[in-house]
Amino acid sequence: MPDPLPPPPEKHHRDLQGGAARAAVFGVSDGLVSNVAIVLGFAGASAGAGLVRLAGLAGLIGGAVSMAAGEYISMTAQSELLQRELELERIELTRSPEAERRELAQLYRSRGVDEATADQLATALSRNPELALETHAREELGIDPNALGQPLHAAASSFVTFSVGASVPLVPYFFGTGTAALVTAVVMGAVAALIVGALLARFTGRPMARSAARQLLFSAVPAAATYALGAAVGVGGVG
Repeated sequence: MPDPLPPPPEKHHRDLQGGAARAAVFGVSDGLVSNVAIVLGFAGASAGAGLVRLAGLAGLIGGAVSMAAGEYISMTAQSELLQRELELERIELTRSPEAERRELAQLYRSRGVDEATADQLATALSRNPELALETHAREELGIDPNALGQPLHAAASSFVTFSVGASVPLVPYFFGTGTAALVTAVVMGAVAALIVGALLARFTGRPMARSAARQLLFSAVPAAATYALGAAVGVGGVG
């Protein structure tokens, strides 16, 4: 007899179902891109360091709250929709258990399982109502009943990571003014964009250089546009 295979590890994939990881990635990227544009737009208008700080803080707070609220509302709506689908499936299992059993058996047959085995599987799973519901949810609806999303986690993650990203171009204006603060903000924003892109590549398994360059481009283009707009309009032209 060959040696039995070792048991598989309990977890070998990242848990992405809750939404917090996705919210974190988008949060830090959006915070960086949006506040780099705001800070450089006001800096381009030759605004004083105090005004740049005020604009940057307003962008940080407003953006972080908006991102968190959006994540919470969207994930709550998604979770409620999935729960409704599960409840409808639960009702069908109660009203027509045999029809649901045949439906599950047919689903297995459509995936290449022979008829006898498909019927045995469907019958065995249908004996336990909760297991039957979970199986129908996974196989028929593509839903994992145990991972419907965590709106509060996603909202908190989005708020914190947006704030972290948005604070990067703002920090130099708390310690300096004028050209020195501007150059430092540009350098810090560029480095942060490269780091975010590299981390995103590590997270997704995509080429690191390409992801980092893409993130830098997405940060640089709006920053350059708002700086040019600020320089053209100026502080005195706003009113």
